[in-house]
Amino acid sequence: MAADPANLAYVRTEEAPLLPPPANEAGVRGWLIKNLFSSPLNSLLTILVGAFLIWLIWDTVKWGLFDAVWTGENREACTGEGVGACWPLIWDKFPQWMYGFYPIDQRWRPNLVFLIGGAALIPMLIPSVGGKLWNAMFLLIFFPLITIILLSGGHVNFLAQTYAAVIALLLLAAVIVPIAAFGLEDGLQRNRPGIILAAAALLVWLGGFLVDTPSISIGFARVNALPFFSMLLAFLAGVVSLKVALADNSGAGRSALKGWALIAGGLLLAMLLLDIDFGLEPVETSQWGGLLVTLVVAVTGIVASLPIGILLALGRRSKMPVVRMFSIVFIEIWRGVPLITVLFMSSVMLPLFLPEGVNFDKLLRALVGVALFSSAYMAEVVRAGLQAIPRGQYEGAQALGLSYWQMMAKIILPQALKISIPNIVGNFISLFKDTTLVSIIGIFDLLGIVQAGLRDANWASAASAPTGYFTVALIFWVFCFGMSRYSMFIERRLATGHKR
Repeated sequence: MAADPANLAYVRTEEAPLLPPPANEAGVRGWLIKNLFSSPLNSLLTILVGAFLIWLIWDTVKWGLFDAVWTGENREACTGEGVGACWPLIWDKFPQWMYGFYPIDQRWRPNLVFLIGGAALIPMLIPSVGGKLWNAMFLLIFFPLITIILLSGGHVNFLAQTYAAVIALLLLAAVIVPIAAFGLEDGLQRNRPGIILAAAALLVWLGGFLVDTPSISIGFARVNALPFFSMLLAFLAGVVSLKVALADNSGAGRSALKGWALIAGGLLLAMLLLDIDFGLEPVETSQWGGLLVTLVVAVTGIVASLPIGILLALGRRSKMPVVRMFSIVFIEIWRGVPLITVLFMSSVMLPLFLPEGVNFDKLLRALVGVALFSSAYMAEVVRAGLQAIPRGQYEGAQALGLSYWQMMAKIILPQALKISIPNIVGNFISLFKDTTLVSIIGIFDLLGIVQAGLRDANWASAASAPTGYFTVALIFWVFCFGMSRYSMFIERRLATGHKR
């Protein structure tokens, strides 16, 4: 009797061969269909945008390469019908765009600064290269000193302001040491007398700039009354604060005192180095310009804004009303004022409030204004990262017995900063582009020096301005795009999430 075919069973003894994915869902064709031609409307938009980009790219290439002028001595080479980019202008003006009005025979000094900075920064950006701590210390401590000495010539005459340095170091001790020992809130609560004395010393010292006071005799010397009393109050504030820090038996106060001594010694050493005459020709900051000034302003703002922003973010989340209110007022005032207003205030208005004969360098005033302005924005970026950290992370750190700064440095801030990397780098890119605003107050950054060069009658032509602005845009794009891509690399490297 024959078997019924419907009752036959088939058991596979080996795996079935893998079939290729559908052609419309894999490879380049699948990506195009999914992202660009998924519907008739998307297909139409893709064709229109693609046609516009092709026209734009071809027109730019035609203007910059095929119709461009590559050789010439003056504007005559860049005049005529259908002339594209005027590259001889770039060859002639490029050194000035890099250094501004820096003396030609001294341009080896900014070149050396660029070389040292690049040689120190590249290993810092490569994760596989070791010695990151020493590299960071060089970039944050020694490289700024080298830069100031090389670019300005050194011999700043800091020793003439010794009393101001002593006041600053004593005030630093009065505020920083207890906070470093016991944390932000506990340190301020324990050191209320020291904080009051420090605030009084600061007010008296500032009053010495605003009010003419008589001199008093101290031994065989005569000194100004207000600076002397401010130094005395600062000394008392430092003594009280150090006594508060050393009264604790946990050793945290002694560790904080050692840290302050290291910082104070480093600051005094830096002042001594900047006061030495190295035989370099002095170059005023009014002679700096071009990309040199752009990098100085951008790097100073970037480096200063991150630590100050972190402190302001922690202060805004503090439980102490005074600290929280001070942080909020600082952040909201600086965020509520345009950067151009800050620059105008630092350049035009600030000298009006200073006593006769007291003035600060215009570039220095701009650097302080840019740093404080960007710090306020950075504080909100960091605060957003802190708020994204679950409460359990704080409770777990406290359960382990970690101090405030240990908890922040080892657990909270690393997570918050990792979350905030895109916003932090976005802030850096925005600051780098905002450096062009310093040209409004008479500082010739890259854009300002280009605009000044375009007024040269020797190169006055219809093609000069587009070529100059295109070159500036390209330089800014290289720097900003590099920061953006590096931030994406760091994000991928630090990614710890699980993707489905």
